[in-house]
Amino acid sequence: MATTNQTQVLYPLIFHPIFKERIWGGNKLKTVLNKECPFDQCGESWEISAVPGDVSVVKEGKLQGKALDELIRTYKGELVGEKVYNKFGETFPLLIKFLDAQEDLSIQLHPNDELAQKRHNSFGKTEMWYVMQADKGSSVRSGFNRKIDQQTYLEHLDTKKLDDILNIIPVQADDVIFLPAGRVHSIGKGLVIAEIQQTSDVTYRIYDFDRADNQGKKRQLHTEEALGAIDYEHYPEYKTSYKKVSNEITQLVSSAYFTTNRLQFTQPIQRNYQQTDSFVVYICLEGSFTIDYAQGSVSVKKGDSVLLPASLKAVTLRPDGESKLVETYVP
Repeated sequence: MATTNQTQVLYPLIFHPIFKERIWGGNKLKTVLNKECPFDQCGESWEISAVPGDVSVVKEGKLQGKALDELIRTYKGELVGEKVYNKFGETFPLLIKFLDAQEDLSIQLHPNDELAQKRHNSFGKTEMWYVMQADKGSSVRSGFNRKIDQQTYLEHLDTKKLDDILNIIPVQADDVIFLPAGRVHSIGKGLVIAEIQQTSDVTYRIYDFDRADNQGKKRQLHTEEALGAIDYEHYPEYKTSYKKVSNEITQLVSSAYFTTNRLQFTQPIQRNYQQTDSFVVYICLEGSFTIDYAQGSVSVKKGDSVLLPASLKAVTLRPDGESKLVETYVP
């Protein structure tokens, strides 16, 4: 058992955001999510991260100032869950972020675990998007609109006509897109998205609309690397279907890497994680709520992401009016 007998110290953790300036970013992380981003083109807010060089630091409470990787070394299974610790060791397996796309993101994909391990000594990247805000007419690209082969793909890439073979999906707030590794995709302009993904920063960028930065420099493309990583299949459904019900847990995604549920609630909800054996992440999408646990309570507002240690097996979520969150853990 990877335990440390320091359970009483652990509590729901909120971290300082790690902001990323992006060529496609805007100002909605400030205006929609009230983030204090220092950049004019603020594209990303990394909420919970253990990516080397971008490790989250606790914002408040007794563990204020402690880094996430340090906490895992100290608390092991009490923080992340015994099963998770046995599988991933001192590596936090998920990366939680918000994105503001003022312009289209590059058309890209991510390698699977096997390829990422072989090439980059990294996890692959399966991810999901939850649309928090969408301008009228917004869309995303996800997968192909028919089954194709590598030659067809390359012909469309060379002639800059990828959109002719890509599946373009109109989206609005509360839409969910699940993206297995290998699926070609792009977030369209006018969207604020909550993203849950494997801990990986490996991206194969295949087309970037010939954009250049302020110095006239274009971003690197990964044409050759992408070829062996692309899933050329066509699938019947690219947007996740789910029922919007109030005061009930609704499952959005069940994958090998994470399970994500949605909760829109107007009354207190008790959550019991006795059988989960994993940390839990709450992302507050709308409103605000309080997490009551045995030793105290933590207030959560729109735009907050909270890491609930695995040692906290039972909590009560109390909304202020109507609130909306997604809950994620490692299955």
